[in-house]
Amino acid sequence: MPLDKLILLLVIVISAAAATVYVASLMLVNVQVPGGMLLLIPTVLVFYVVYRVISDRVKNKEDDHYDSVEK
Repeated sequence: MPLDKLILLLVIVISAAAATVYVASLMLVNVQVPGGMLLLIPTVLVFYVVYRVISDRVKNKEDDHYDSVEK
């Protein structure tokens, strides 16, 4: 992966995380929920992305190429 694409990806991910925390903090101030709940939203999003990546890796038939190779 070229360095410029990697940097762009990191900037987008960090910006999205910051926007998520900002929006969640605005919502939690209005609802008056403890601050620990603020970390729940990004944590759930991270677990969702990890789940999607793992499920895609398990269901992808192209990754099964090495299963049929003799050892």
